[in-house]
Amino acid sequence: MTLTAPPRLRALDLIRGVAVLGILTVNIASFAAPGSATLSPDLPQPGSAADHWAYATTLVLFEGKMRALFSMLFGASMLLFIERQDAAGRDGIALQVRRLLWLALIGYAHFALLWNGDILFLYACVGLGAMFLRQGNPIALALSGLLLFAAWQGIGASAWLPSAAQEARIAAGTATPADQSAHANLVEQRRRDDQTDTAEALDSFTGAAKARLERDSGYPLRVVAYNWGETLTYILFGMALLRSGFFDGNWPRRMMIRLACVSLFAGLFPTLAFAAWAEMSAYPQAAMHLALSYGLGFPHLLMALGYAALLMLAAPRLLATAPGRWIEAAGRAAFSNYLGTTLLMTALFSGWGLALFGEYGAAARWYFVLLGWAAMLCWPTPWLRFYRCGPLEWLWRSLTEWRILPIRRSPVRT
Repeated sequence: MTLTAPPRLRALDLIRGVAVLGILTVNIASFAAPGSATLSPDLPQPGSAADHWAYATTLVLFEGKMRALFSMLFGASMLLFIERQDAAGRDGIALQVRRLLWLALIGYAHFALLWNGDILFLYACVGLGAMFLRQGNPIALALSGLLLFAAWQGIGASAWLPSAAQEARIAAGTATPADQSAHANLVEQRRRDDQTDTAEALDSFTGAAKARLERDSGYPLRVVAYNWGETLTYILFGMALLRSGFFDGNWPRRMMIRLACVSLFAGLFPTLAFAAWAEMSAYPQAAMHLALSYGLGFPHLLMALGYAALLMLAAPRLLATAPGRWIEAAGRAAFSNYLGTTLLMTALFSGWGLALFGEYGAAARWYFVLLGWAAMLCWPTPWLRFYRCGPLEWLWRSLTEWRILPIRRSPVRT
């Protein structure tokens, strides 16, 4: 019996394309500058007015939201893969486990060889746990995610509140000597981390890889330990959305409009308020870490849901345009685009490439974002005319099934 492949969910590919493009706007700071650049436009060097505007734009529109959106799509894709494999008479769970184990290996190699900002290893590890929760109905999945998210954000915020409070007392002139000493140690540690980041980034390819592994070969596991609660929440929300028919376009249009409006307003208002406060307060480091890691968690989640609903509403018309189809193709090849972007950006900023690390502020880094967007949008459409999927998507699928799958499209017979 010949099984016909089920049709793709084009809107899901479109949203994934937006997410993989948007992630670069946030990741560019880690590619191009030391870690402190993610916390302030004035680190590691004072920034211009344009740098402040660029940083604020990223903070309000992209920071945290693209990660949430991409993670929700990963959860939806996990569940979709299992359901489609089961419908084809195969063991979807076994294949998904194998698929995630290969993803973990690829993610670790991504970290070891190229960049310590990898997210694939995290997805693989959390995804293995998420499979035990996949049977819930949409409401149960969403509620479980909300409860976990609230607990996770609360625990994480409580750990950073003392440092933020010390920082606030220093700014107000009421700090004790102990406050000043603790904060000075925090700032000094950040400075040393920046020096380490710079030395590692400007080293040779083998030197940087060796330094990463010698300094902290278990770093991807620590990323899992620090981020599993947030990531699992997003994955559960993605599963809930898929199971509810969200990505199939089965939600009533009025409900989708309501979700887009309420979520975007509820998430955007506190984000704008925080961005204004951070600018007026000169981006205090402990408070920024607290907000970006935990305090803005719910606004991030709300805006990601709003973006998803807005894109679903726009999908029918957007997919009928050339730009919409380019973004859709970028989403179909998101795995190749994600890792390909790392290759491109490390070639530009690393010592084994053009060694541009640390040379550009937040505003100028947007030129590299636009370059990355152009790269991610230009190649997938012509490639997918002749091939079934992106090159790394093909490799991942072949490894999962442990056989070489066909990649070229069959010629159209006339």
